[in-house]
Parts: sequence; structure tokens; C-alpha cells
Amino acid sequence: MTEFFAQVESLRPQLLRYARSQLRNDALAEDAVSETVLAALEKPQAFAGQSQLKTWLVGILKHKVIDQLRRHSRECTILSDDDETDVDELLFRADGHWREAPQEWGDPERTLGQRQFFEVLELCMERLPATQGRVFMMREWLELSTDEICKELSITPTNLWVLLHRARLRLRDCLQQGWFSGRAVA
Repeated sequence: MTEFFAQVESLRPQLLRYARSQLRNDALAEDAVSETVLAALEKPQAFAGQSQLKTWLVGILKHKVIDQLRRHSRECTILSDDDETDVDELLFRADGHWREAPQEWGDPERTLGQRQFFEVLELCMERLPATQGRVFMMREWLELSTDEICKELSITPTNLWVLLHRARLRLRDCLQQGWFSGRAVA
């Protein structure tokens, strides 16, 4: 049990980074991680060892993050000026073609296996405007439906798709500059 506790505690910083990136609130993130650790320690027998401990804990954390979002769904969502910036104009010409064609990304499967790639991706996620980052995480990591996200954030489906589109473009641009070009993200 002591070894299991030590392993869980050693993953706490990674869990906290994930929760912060989704919730954008240190206190709520800490609560979600604490609830995750508590759930894991209350039922260590639930970890069957069929996956890595980190994968199992992130699965629990996803549910705790969703719970936090639901608890605080009555809070108003404020869009920043960054969320309204039209990224399309920065990346595309008036005729719809790329201003600068994307570079070849190589072998995506090999790249996904590289730890450094995920570190750059995490930095790129942190650079997203708050609302864009939140909807991207809700959709792609927590796998919430359009209806659930719109209800949680009190936004329209059209607004959601615009935010997701802009987030994906920003992530693509950041990854292009910080990973695929060989230059490090600062």
C-alpha cells in the first residue's frame, strides 16, 4: 500500500498540469486532483494493472474534471479579445489558400510516440486563449458532446465550432513552429 501511495503521489504534478489546463483555475484543479488521489487510494484494488497507473489515474481525473465543470456551470463564461481574433486571416489569403503552406509533418505515428512532442503540445495548449483551450479539452480529451459543452458554457453550437476551429488552427500553427520546424517553443 505504501508503494502504491508513493506511485500515485509521484504522478500528482502531471495530474495537476492536466487539470489546470482544463479547468483554468488552480483551486478547482487542486480539488479535482485531490479527489482523484483519494478515489485511487480508497480503492487500490480497482487498479487491475491492465494499463499504466498514469492512464488509470487520468481516466479518474477526467470524470472529476467533468464533475467540477458541472458544479460550476452556473458561472458565466467571458470571452477574451483573443478568442475573437480571426486566426483565418493570419493563416489564409483572401482566395482561401495558405499564406505559407504547412511543412511535411513526417511520420505522425512515430511522432506521437515521442515524449518531447507531448511536451511541446502541452506548451501549445497552455498558450491557447482560455475559452478556446477549455472547449478543445472538453471536446478532444474529455470527449464531451456538443450539447454537453454548449450547456456547460452557455454558448451556441456555432460559437463552439468557431472556438474549436480557432483552437485547432492555433495548435497547428504552434506545433508547426515549435515542433515540425525544429525550433523549440519558448
